Amino acid sequence: MKIALIGATGNAGSRILAELVNRGHEVTAIVRHPEKVPANPKVTARKGDVYDKAGLAALLAGHDAVISSVHFVASDPHILIEAVRASGVKRYLVVGGAGSLEVAPGVTLVSTPEFPAIYKEEATKGAEFLAILRGEKDLDWTFLSPSALFVPGERTGKFRLGTDQLLSNDKGSSISFEDYAIAMADEIEKPAHSRARFTVGY
Repeated sequence: MKIALIGATGNAGSRILAELVNRGHEVTAIVRHPEKVPANPKVTARKGDVYDKAGLAALLAGHDAVISSVHFVASDPHILIEAVRASGVKRYLVVGGAGSLEVAPGVTLVSTPEFPAIYKEEATKGAEFLAILRGEKDLDWTFLSPSALFVPGERTGKFRLGTDQLLSNDKGSSISFEDYAIAMADEIEKPAHSRARFTVGY
């Protein structure tokens, strides 16, 4: 497939880029600094601005799917969604956050007293992005939330999927960037969560 990846050099984005390339997909890496994108015959690096709707739409046109892997506090969901819509690409996948996941009925992770204050703004913006997507009529969107700890680690391929509830085990709630990338690539190849949020964790 031909996939556009916005934010291809970030923590999650770089792992998603590697996973997609290893599976044989062609990826357009849209970043602020194209020189930071690893050289690969399957990858085309392009300079893009997440606040430039027209410019972004032009870069996205002609792809089978778009993934955005950008910080919510450093982007505008309306601009991103409008750019995807203007590009004519129907499939839009978002690297989501864990804050909007439920830890008990009606109680989200971000609303708990233990949630770190430093991440609260990002998590709140992520929840707002999801709410906007849920009202979206045109795009075939998917929002993939990681577990509470989203960290560098191993590519094990051994994880669980869930929907709106935070996944955890006896070691807490976590997922590596590498295994998260597998779940994202799997969803692109075999869509199972159209117009929905899902989550991945150990």
